[in-house]
Amino acid sequence: MSSVCLAVHVLLLWGFLRAQQLLLPGSCNFELGTCGYTSDPEYGIWSMNEEGHLITVDSAFLDDQEQAVLVSPVLDQHDWSCVRLVYQITGRGSLQLHLRPHGDNFDYRFWTANEASDSWLIASVDLPNTTIPYQLLLEGRPERSPGNSVAIFEIHIVPGYCIECNFEEHHLCGYSNSWNPNVNWYVGGNVVRGPESNLLEHHNNNNNQRGHYMYVDSVYAKHFQEVAKLTSPMTTVAMAGCLSFYYHRDQERGNIFSVFTRDQLGHYEELWRPEVYATPGWTLVSVDIKAPHPLEVVFEVAFNSARGGNVAIDDISFSPEFCHTDTEPTFDPSIANCDFENGLCLYYQEKTESKVWSRVAVKPNVFRIGDHTTGTGCFLLANPHFTSRSDYVGRLHGPLLPGNHKYCLRFYYLLHGFRKVDNALVLYIYDENNVAQEKVWSLADTSRAVWSQVEITYMKPMLSKVVFVSICKNFWECGLAAIDDITVSLGDCQISAGSVPGQCNFESGVCGYIQDKKEDKADWLRVRGHTPTSYTGPRGDHTTGVGYFMYIEASLMRPGHKARLLTSDLRGASSPQCLIFYYHMYGSGSGILSVLLRDGSRERDTLLWRRRGEQSISWMRAMVDYHCDVRHQVIFEAIRGPSLRSDIAIDDIQFKRGPCEDPGDTAPYSGSSEYFNEIEN
Repeated sequence: MSSVCLAVHVLLLWGFLRAQQLLLPGSCNFELGTCGYTSDPEYGIWSMNEEGHLITVDSAFLDDQEQAVLVSPVLDQHDWSCVRLVYQITGRGSLQLHLRPHGDNFDYRFWTANEASDSWLIASVDLPNTTIPYQLLLEGRPERSPGNSVAIFEIHIVPGYCIECNFEEHHLCGYSNSWNPNVNWYVGGNVVRGPESNLLEHHNNNNNQRGHYMYVDSVYAKHFQEVAKLTSPMTTVAMAGCLSFYYHRDQERGNIFSVFTRDQLGHYEELWRPEVYATPGWTLVSVDIKAPHPLEVVFEVAFNSARGGNVAIDDISFSPEFCHTDTEPTFDPSIANCDFENGLCLYYQEKTESKVWSRVAVKPNVFRIGDHTTGTGCFLLANPHFTSRSDYVGRLHGPLLPGNHKYCLRFYYLLHGFRKVDNALVLYIYDENNVAQEKVWSLADTSRAVWSQVEITYMKPMLSKVVFVSICKNFWECGLAAIDDITVSLGDCQISAGSVPGQCNFESGVCGYIQDKKEDKADWLRVRGHTPTSYTGPRGDHTTGVGYFMYIEASLMRPGHKARLLTSDLRGASSPQCLIFYYHMYGSGSGILSVLLRDGSRERDTLLWRRRGEQSISWMRAMVDYHCDVRHQVIFEAIRGPSLRSDIAIDDIQFKRGPCEDPGDTAPYSGSSEYFNEIEN
């Protein structure tokens, strides 16, 4: 970038240098140095510009590395704070912000950008409160071709939330105007613009009459319902608390002023609109937000004509405490969760002559699938053999949940032996009077003898509950219908929580896992569906029933050959760790599955867990406790058995801080067990 362009950008962003907010440790404008930021020696190098003002990573200087990682000094900020980045991606590349908690195996990605720009861009990223010291990591990845680079101009960390703003700085806290040819939001205050002459002075919390605010005026409106939108940065976390701001509105009935929230799917929800059309001065508004997901706040003004007046806003703030004492606390819908390991939770059946739904367990065997939770636990089964009638309607009622909330319901189902599936399993929403409000799901086709996941998003204005219904009209056409692992959360099912460090379900790739090319004779394969060899391998994955998993294909190996799958390097943790994963060892010739720990202080890998021989036709849960405070890797090693029927699979790997809470399958080593084909009531 030329020195002239750089000088222009420095002038445009000069507000950063005279910010009125307190700058917290970790802030840096790269004027006199890197402020304690250093390049991680395992990757490429971030370089200071010769004229100062920025730090950059260029593809031309990365050598054999794919990225450069800039690491902050250790920060110990206990309260909420906001990181504001001024950055630019030239050509092709990406920039990511990670948080590295002290004593944790993993880094947590908070933000990413991959769009090229001809000018500097501003990002605002919320950092939640924490009692654990941490470091910030900025990972620049310019693609390996000439002309690609990633640059950072400034890093500012300020107290509070990123949606808070008093508009005193040129970056406007990351708020953006949706461009309209005729009506737009502008900065008002001591920079005089003609249309704002009717507005009041800046709202003076600090007795500063020459401050700034944002305003929009109708003077250039040419069409009916011309709309101007001012949008906050997207929060990185769910938001619940009190949003406050000041507004000034002129011209009775000349405009429509509203405040909305917008989620990651682009769905709007009105938060507030004024009860009066004009205000004599600045008016304070406080409104409660209860959002179970990240959001943007949108200030929208629609004008009917050029005589629609104007609207101004200032001093936006947020508090985690609700504004109004009568606001109900954020509701926790997990009361409707149930894995049926310890009973029916809050679910119940209608009082009929014979109960259709029964809580059962299946011992590990090679004929009938066990539960979804652990492979050896309990689930609910609608079975015609449990009733004394040739036909039945079995209804399982869930707990009542408050209205006017959007819920995401997830559950797993399994069918066996149905000749017709029309009414084998149906899901309804009932009100508190047991009146069906909506049929939200039913089976579309026959099951593939694997636990399959269902996701339903629903919202009702009244108290409501989910009701699972299984209908059998003819004994000879009915089979077994099972459900397990019901969870209910707030929000839309389409809004995912994003990738979580230490968790991998292989749906989007292999999560950085590495094939061992030195010590094994085969590779782990990422596939979906059933494996090609009959009488071995899973029929679907554990995550959804139709997703991906990793496995060894025995037909491509010889007896005794091994395949090793390694995690990327883990830094080591100061606390015990719990490794949870699901494994599948079905086949008369099943070999050995082991979990090993590799670190530089030992010559040989340490055995943490092992299973030998055929275990079950079900996915089985394993829970492994271990503790390692130095850099290490965890290895999944599969050894092919004596016959082709020895496929071994793994799925849904998760590392959790602390010891394993549920005993589960924690026996470190075991061989073949006896096989059972029993259902236990």
